Amino acid sequence: MPRDTFYLTTTLPYVNAAPHIGFALEIVAADVIARYQRLINKEVVFNTGTDEHGQKIYQQALENNQDPQAYADEYAVKFDDLKKLLNLSYTNFIRTTSPDHKAAAQEFWRRCDANGYIYKSKYKTKYCVGCELEKTDSELEDGKCPLHPNNELDMREEENYFFKFSKFQKQLLDLYDKNPEFVKPVGKQKEITNFVKEGLRDFSISRLKEKMPWGVPVPNDPDHVMYVWFDALVNYISTIGWPQDQDNFKKFWPVIQLAGKDNLRQQSAMWQAMLMAANLPNSKKILINGFIGVDGQKMSKSLGNVIAPSELVEKYGIDGARFVIINLGVFGDDIDVTWQKLDETYTADLANGLGNLCSRVARMCEQNSVQGSVVSQFENNFSKLMDNYDLTNALNWITDQIAITDQYLSKTQPWKKEGNEQKEILIEAVKRILSIFYHLQPFMPETSNIILDHFSQLKIASLAPLFPRLA
Repeated sequence: MPRDTFYLTTTLPYVNAAPHIGFALEIVAADVIARYQRLINKEVVFNTGTDEHGQKIYQQALENNQDPQAYADEYAVKFDDLKKLLNLSYTNFIRTTSPDHKAAAQEFWRRCDANGYIYKSKYKTKYCVGCELEKTDSELEDGKCPLHPNNELDMREEENYFFKFSKFQKQLLDLYDKNPEFVKPVGKQKEITNFVKEGLRDFSISRLKEKMPWGVPVPNDPDHVMYVWFDALVNYISTIGWPQDQDNFKKFWPVIQLAGKDNLRQQSAMWQAMLMAANLPNSKKILINGFIGVDGQKMSKSLGNVIAPSELVEKYGIDGARFVIINLGVFGDDIDVTWQKLDETYTADLANGLGNLCSRVARMCEQNSVQGSVVSQFENNFSKLMDNYDLTNALNWITDQIAITDQYLSKTQPWKKEGNEQKEILIEAVKRILSIFYHLQPFMPETSNIILDHFSQLKIASLAPLFPRLA
C-alpha cells in the first residue's frame, strides 16, 4: 500500500541579500514539519529555492557591474548552503531562472489568457521596488511604503498586461469561508478576508523589456517580460513537474505554504486567484510568520544588526541553533530578538536543562550497569500540536517533559539509593529521556540520534556534555 503524500514549500527569497534569521525561521520550521511527516510515514516533497527575476535583482546586478544571471548564481549558492549549515532535509531546490520553470510559467500564462483573465492596458501607478508591488495611497505612510520607508516610490505609466484579479472576490471569499483555517494564525486569515472584502484591483503582470529585460518572456509578445510575482509563484507547481508530469503533480498537490507576513497578500489571495484562473486546485494551507526585529529595531544592514544563520550555528551548534530559532515563536506575532535572550534560552533549556539531565543520568547508569530501552511512537498531545503546525508549543511540551523528569529525579533521589531500588529509578529515567529525544527528532535530528543510540545500548556509558556552556 503506497504511503500518504505531503507537500510543503517555503517562499523563494530574493537573491539580493544573504540569508538572515527571518528566513532561517521559515526554513527551519518547514524542515521540522517535513521531518515529522516522514516520521509518521508520509512521502514528503519539501521545496525551497530562489526567486531570481525582477527589477530589484536587475538593479542590484547593474550596481555590482555583474550580469544578472551571474549575480543570481552567486546568491543562489548562499541559500543552498543553508542545507548543510542548518541540517535541512529539503528535496527540491528550484531556481526561477531554470528552463523548466520558465516553460511552466509561460504555459501558466497561456492558460490564464485562454480563460479570459489577461488583457493589455495602459496604467499609471506608484510602485515599490523593494516589495515589487504596486501601492495604493491607503497603503502608504507619509507617502512612503511602510516596509521600505527609505526607498522612493517609482511613478510608472506604460502599457502592460494585467491579470483580472477583480473577478475573483467572491471565489476567494468562498475559499476562506469553506476553509476557516486556510491561513494560520487566525488573525492573518481575518486580515486577508478583510482585504478581499474591500474590493480587488487588477494588477499588472508584465514589464516592458526595453526598460527591464530581466524576466521570463511573455508568450507571443517579445516586447514584454513577466512581472516577477506572476513568474515566481508558479514555482510551487513547476517544482513538482507541472505541466509535463501530471502524475507527479496530482500525487503531491495541493501544498502547505510557509511565508512571512509581508507575503500574505501574494500567497493567500493573488496566487489563489491565479490558480483559479488556470483551473487548478487551490493550496491546502498558508502558514504565516511575523517579522523578527533585533533589540527593538528592524533588521538592517545599515544598522549592522542583521543576525545570520551562520552566527547562530557558530555560537550554539547546528541543533542548538535550530532549537533557539523555533523557540522564538512560529506562525504568530512579530518577534523581538536579542543575543542575551538567545543565550538565556540556550543556557537554561539546553546546557543546564537537557544536556545536564542526560549527562548525570548517563553517569549514574554507567555506575549501575543500567540497560537501555527503545521508544517508537509519539504521544497524542504532541501529535495534536504537530498536526496543527503548533511547532513552538510542541517544543514547549518537550521542554516540559524535561522539567518533569528533573522533578522525578529530585523526588526519588537515586543517588541516595542502592541496588535494585536505584536501578528501577534509573530505568524509568532512561525511558523518559528516550521519549524526550524521540519527540525531539524533527527539531534536533543530529542530537536526537546520538542520544537515542546512546541510551539504547546494553550498557549505558557516561556522556560528554551535549551543549557546551557559553564562554
